[in-house]
Amino acid sequence: MPPILLPDAAAFIEAVAGTGARLVLSASGGGSAAISHIATAAGASDILLEAVVLYAREALNGLLGGPQESYCSSRTARRLAVAAWQRAIFLAAAGGLDPEAAARQAVGAAVTAGLKTRLPKRGDHRVIVAVQTQAVTRVVEVVLEKESRSRTEEEGLAAWLLLSEIAAACGVPGVASEPPLREADRIHRDLAEPPRGWRELFVGERQVVAATAGDERNDVVRPAEGGLIFPGSFDPLHEGHLLMARVAEEIAERPLAYEISITNVDKPQLDYVEMRNRAGQFADRPLWFTQAATFLAKLEVFPKSTFVMGADTYARLPDPRYYGGSTVAATRAVKAIASRARGLIVFGRAVNGVFQDASAIDVPQALKAVTYFVSEREFRLDVSSTELRRQHGIGSEP
Repeated sequence: MPPILLPDAAAFIEAVAGTGARLVLSASGGGSAAISHIATAAGASDILLEAVVLYAREALNGLLGGPQESYCSSRTARRLAVAAWQRAIFLAAAGGLDPEAAARQAVGAAVTAGLKTRLPKRGDHRVIVAVQTQAVTRVVEVVLEKESRSRTEEEGLAAWLLLSEIAAACGVPGVASEPPLREADRIHRDLAEPPRGWRELFVGERQVVAATAGDERNDVVRPAEGGLIFPGSFDPLHEGHLLMARVAEEIAERPLAYEISITNVDKPQLDYVEMRNRAGQFADRPLWFTQAATFLAKLEVFPKSTFVMGADTYARLPDPRYYGGSTVAATRAVKAIASRARGLIVFGRAVNGVFQDASAIDVPQALKAVTYFVSEREFRLDVSSTELRRQHGIGSEP
């Protein structure tokens, strides 16, 4: 069969350029034909800032900050798209656009695929495309009819999907119509168009927003001083987290709110699909999304608050490795935490069935002085929390 003919490159470039979009493209495992299709056409520099092909897993891991659960998945494609979007902002700003315009015009697009190989493939043949803009996260996944196309045909289809989704995200879908799928192919789309508060958080215009910000009344809500905050990735939220929250509320005698930072020191930030999925776990439980990737940043967002954490997180608070290797910076951080946090509630953990008491962790005395260490008995709710607070001299007042 003849190769799939991709949408006209000149028409695609002209239409996308008319929207002001500035693109960074990433391909892993297939779809790189879309890059050459655009890059070799006249006018490509009007829209294309950068393109990268990530074939080695080590290359992809380096870009995304570590090994992935799956290298051909919606999550990996979305992470690549966000990384590309962030790179597009950087390059557009370096080229002279002001930061707001750069964020507004940036488009990050990625394709990851598991296609036909020399040997028969045990799993599905699939293509996943994600596109990230300030306004939307788009994902399309196609499971191809197995062993019915050549590798060249599958590559062409992956490239077509990438161009089609870019055009749709830019508001010019007519220049790249739906790809030529077959009846046995299966296609799934996901689209996350966030509320205003999430968009403002996403581009750094605010540092915190209620996860329920789809309700315009919650767009202006800000954390009050003296809260009880449980930070984490909650990927996923599980019964252990809920038990920790219940015990912490008993100890602190006030309601708890969860916090998820959408940014990470060495990884792409969460996309809108990921934010929607994480928020969906909490039902009516209070949840804040923030840009506070470090604990010092959380102190700014949640002033005079008590923070709930596990032993692993607690051990990192004074570790110089998390402050650029600087002992001086780590010492300053400990001083800031001890003086600005209302307190820390720290849970031990079970290792090979044996409970590891967090109070045995070697941290500066300044941290221990503001820390309530939850014992094994408390965590299992074997004794009255009221009695334990009395024993430890912990009350509800700061």
